[in-house]
Formats: sequence, C-alpha cells, structure tokens
Amino acid sequence: MSILLAGCPTAFAAEESISSDDYWKLSAQEKNVVIYSRPRPGSPLKEFKAVGPIDAPPGAVCAVIDDFQNYPKFMPYTTECRLIKRDGDSIVGYQRLSPKVCADRDYTLRVWKKSWPSADGLVFMSHWSPANELGPPEKKGVVRVKLCEGKWLLEPDGATKTRATYSIYTDSGGFIPSFIANRISLTGITKLFAAVRKQVKDPRYAVSMPGGPGGIGIPANRGNRLEADTTNEKSKKPE
Repeated sequence: MSILLAGCPTAFAAEESISSDDYWKLSAQEKNVVIYSRPRPGSPLKEFKAVGPIDAPPGAVCAVIDDFQNYPKFMPYTTECRLIKRDGDSIVGYQRLSPKVCADRDYTLRVWKKSWPSADGLVFMSHWSPANELGPPEKKGVVRVKLCEGKWLLEPDGATKTRATYSIYTDSGGFIPSFIANRISLTGITKLFAAVRKQVKDPRYAVSMPGGPGGIGIPANRGNRLEADTTNEKSKKPE
C-alpha cells in the first residue's frame, strides 16, 4: 500500500532522502505513468517515484491535490480525511484508509507547500512527513502508519499540461510481507494517477486557487465508503 506531497529542516531532510536520482530502476511502465523504485538501506521496503503527464495546467492539478477533505469522494481507499490544524507554513491532516485486502490504516501527516515561477508557468510542490502525535489516538482494529514520507512535484508541460512526479517511502505496518507491500505500492500509484486525472476534468478545479488544506497524495478506493459498510469485512481481513 502506497500512502498518497517550505519550511522546517525535518521537511527538507525527508525531501532530500527521496529526491536524489541515484539508483532508481524502472519498475513498471503503464501507458500514462512510469514508476521507478530503489532500495532503502536497512529496509526491505522500497522507495517509489512515478512520473506521468496530466492533461491540465499545474494550478488545476494542484487544486485537486489540495482538495483534501473531499478525498473520500474520489481517492482510492480513502474513507476519512480531517484537517487537524493550520500551523504557520504547513497544515496537519488526518486520514483513514480502508483497503480491500487488509485491515484499515490511519495516520496524521504534516504537509508543507511552495511554488515558484518557471519559463512555462508556476511549479507547485508539496511534501510531507508523519505527525501522528498531533492527531487522534490509535484505534482498535486500525493499524497506525508510522512511516510516510513523500512529495508531489507539478511542473508545466506547455500551456495546458502538467508533468507530475510523485515520490513515496512508507511502511503500511501490520503483517504484510515486504514483497507484497512493494507490489501493492505499484498498483496503488497507478490508481492514484488515474484518480487525479479523472477528478481534474471537473471544471471547478480550473478556477480554484491552490492553497486549500491538503497535498497529501494517497492511493485509495473510489467512493465514500462508510465504516458501517465494512464492519463485517474487517473481522476477516489480515493485518
């Protein structure tokens, strides 16, 4: 499961650990997204980086990613999103996921955002790291994700397109073997790009100003699934 992006030094440290181009290897190549991976020293889990075009300007794509509190309506597996607080140049948000193949996961992240001009228009970036101590306590039957570092980079590709780069390093916790977790990450990233591409077609994002709460990109299942709908299934799911 891949958890789906300018400020404090810890944020820059997380970004630096993911942004280097050393040792990336091609892991999957779909029609509209290329996914790379590389090992993290001392961990069986891999870092992933996905690059793909999106048929919308970076501002509109950024508005979709910023639409944090509506993630349960269009992001795969997402059942709950809650803004905890705005804190200077960052926001803190809580999310809960309900994957089909394992127990629910949840986490709280701190997200930093910034933008800068380029020759073709504005570039947007959001990056995040864990902030579980600022969110709700752990819940019975829900696995707390304690490692999640990542980034969205949205660069203009001409006047009407975006070159999107999504980077993630996470441990979904529980008892999922690393080789399965790495494989599910590939599928989750593909679903994430598909969800953003579909949602950005909504005309309201074309006029939205980036800057709302969010920037936390996570793969999740479409639709607003209520906890009551999954009560019977959870008892059968492995952690």
